[in-house]
Amino acid sequence: MKKILVTGGAGFIGSSLVDELIKDEGNRITIVDDLSMGKRDNIPKSDRITFYEKSVCDYEYMQELLINEKFNYIYHLAAVASVADSIERPAYTHQVNLESTLNILETVRINKLAITKMLFSSSAAVYGDDPTLPKKEISPIKPKTPYAIDKYASEQFVLRYGELYDIQTVAVRFFNVYGPKQNPKSPYSGVLSILKDSIDNNRSFKVFGDGEQYRDFVFINDVVGAIIHLATSSKCVHEVYNVGTGKRTSLNNVIKDFKEILSSNIPIEYANSRTGDIKYSYADIQKLLDSGYTPKYSVTQGLRLYLK
Repeated sequence: MKKILVTGGAGFIGSSLVDELIKDEGNRITIVDDLSMGKRDNIPKSDRITFYEKSVCDYEYMQELLINEKFNYIYHLAAVASVADSIERPAYTHQVNLESTLNILETVRINKLAITKMLFSSSAAVYGDDPTLPKKEISPIKPKTPYAIDKYASEQFVLRYGELYDIQTVAVRFFNVYGPKQNPKSPYSGVLSILKDSIDNNRSFKVFGDGEQYRDFVFINDVVGAIIHLATSSKCVHEVYNVGTGKRTSLNNVIKDFKEILSSNIPIEYANSRTGDIKYSYADIQKLLDSGYTPKYSVTQGLRLYLK
């Protein structure tokens, strides 16, 4: 029986990961989530899943849980995921996005917990607005917000702790993830779920900028596949990997695909760009490919499944 901890396991990516992990009857999964952005209903029902409505900032609780349960795998996905929220509350964001990570690492180090692998979820936001494209793991790092600063600092703690103290660790930088269970009411929901919500409720969709900004939109199934692959591969250690498709798609083109798939003519409202928004971004995923994982879904394929 493999014992697995998923922090943020009631959120979009976390619960989608749990959906896949629970298919293996040898897995026993513990979820820690304070439901500030996740939903209890996202968690599949299984007697092999234990859910604790707790904050990862309850450091004493997290220490006791880690020591008592002796997890084989730790997927640390819990975070303040809103860039805007991090600008409004930088100190609180720092507690959740960095200090909680350091607390887990210190608990593992001090108590010599024999984990098989700890995976940390970082973000493409760490690249900031550096013009180098596509974004490679060795591209310049220019975080523009407290969110991005803490993500980069945390991933480096995770990787360097791994090297210094012989802890098996790996980190991933997510690009623009979309798919079922993404909450359009979340303060940092993906643009595609907000677009779908606008269509469902017959509201105009607001585009910040001219719509020609492009992103690497990656379907949730590919993200979950990449996460599990990197966590379970003995070769993927003390490294960070981009998780995307390696393809760029403009927001205007995504809107066009939505309209065609749904036969909907949603009105578009263009507004000024927001502070902190990045104009262009897409991933170089050669490192992920070299590790043995290949994304399976194009944007059009992913959108069709998502909308279905």
